[in-house]
Amino acid sequence: MSSAICLPPSSVKVDALRTSIESMGNVVVAFSGGADSAFLGAFATLVLGANNVLCATAVSASLAASEADDCRALATEWGLNWQTFLTNETSRPEYIANSGDRCFHCKDELMDVLVPIARERSAHITLGVNVDDLGDHRPGQQAAELKGAVFPLVVANLSKAEIRDLSQAMGLRTWNKPAAACLASRVPYGTAVTVGLLSTIDRAEAAMRQLGFVGNMRVRHEGKTARIELDASDIARAAELHNSIVAALEPLGYQYVTLDLAGFRSGNLNWALGADKS
Repeated sequence: MSSAICLPPSSVKVDALRTSIESMGNVVVAFSGGADSAFLGAFATLVLGANNVLCATAVSASLAASEADDCRALATEWGLNWQTFLTNETSRPEYIANSGDRCFHCKDELMDVLVPIARERSAHITLGVNVDDLGDHRPGQQAAELKGAVFPLVVANLSKAEIRDLSQAMGLRTWNKPAAACLASRVPYGTAVTVGLLSTIDRAEAAMRQLGFVGNMRVRHEGKTARIELDASDIARAAELHNSIVAALEPLGYQYVTLDLAGFRSGNLNWALGADKS
């Protein structure tokens, strides 16, 4: 492991997480490169050693290219035992249909790929689910649990804010990384999710990052309309750059490019399901 990172100071929750991971002995971490999975991968590797921790990144059309690149960079920086594995959720009719349980079928595909790998290593599959996730609409968690996944961060009763604080204490640059849900989360339920559509969204968000919007940002796909969500602090700047934004997104097939004045809201398409988070 890099000397730049280290275990956080002992506390009730840190000790509970360490005990949980030590009890498993060998783990496969579903490693998306977000703040939670990055923390879990780094923490587990420090506790068990790289030989006993496989950080597995699922690569598919639903993963932004920039996120895959960052996973690779993190693995190099932190000395993780890291591999990529192809998943093919976009071939599942239930996933393409994009009903309210789309995430179930995505995570089910991930587990179908990881279970044989974990079995070969006599390892437990772990996901970076935290206690804040438990109250949201996340059918993927159910799919993972049904096939034996373990949530060590929940076992340790860690919240998202606590994970960010502990990540900062460990020297992990992901401590303040904006959330980056899968690209399909930009598509309203009921609109078919295709590889081409996911690629369009990926290119749209990459264009926004090139314009300097590196905080929380989503390009929601609403047919011919791109609805852009940004942190409130970025909205005024986006208005100033409206010509550049339109010029970047119109060639991708969007007839209308709009800025959502309500700003970034994680999981805001869940309102259609009557979920608590809007």
